[in-house]
Amino acid sequence: MGNKQTIFTAQQLDAYQVCVCCARMCVGVCFLKTLLIDCTYFTRKEILRLFFRYRDLAPQLVPLDYTDQPDVKLPYELIGSMPELKDNPFRQRIAQVFSEDGEGNMTLDDFLDMFSVMSEMAPRDLKAYYAFKIYDFNNDDFICKLDLEKTLNKLTRNELTEDEVRMVCEKVMDEADMDNDGRLSLEDFQHVIVRAPDFLSTFHIRI
Repeated sequence: MGNKQTIFTAQQLDAYQVCVCCARMCVGVCFLKTLLIDCTYFTRKEILRLFFRYRDLAPQLVPLDYTDQPDVKLPYELIGSMPELKDNPFRQRIAQVFSEDGEGNMTLDDFLDMFSVMSEMAPRDLKAYYAFKIYDFNNDDFICKLDLEKTLNKLTRNELTEDEVRMVCEKVMDEADMDNDGRLSLEDFQHVIVRAPDFLSTFHIRI
């Protein structure tokens, strides 16, 4: 019998998993990405499957041995070309939000974070937080009218006229801007999501 390839240590696999109580604590206390690194909603088998999905994008760059935590980062061009993302109008924003460098270039941790949040197991509040980050194009922690316009144009693939886009954005602001400051906070956005029952079914990637 040959030696079995060791990709991760047992401790690394443990770190990539999270129990239900820990997941609820992360969601309930803080949504900061730093609390979500090494924290997924996957089994060990699923983590290994995703590792090979990551490695298949660039086998010449990604080693089979991750026990010494190699410094590997795949460029956005490879991430955005995946079947799960290539037809998504938000593919670049998704990669940017989940990448540590903010440019869409992903480490394995970034890659696992993205699939974890997009999984069916991730709770609505967590998905809403990351959707908010994705739609916040200027990264100022608010969704302004310009952000809304960009979001709507991507959602409709630029099929609406400028007047139609403006009317829809004004209606969203009128209904969701709770403090009338002309922009949506995360709390405002969450109120919108509550009234969107199909949100969970659309904000996910299957592994």
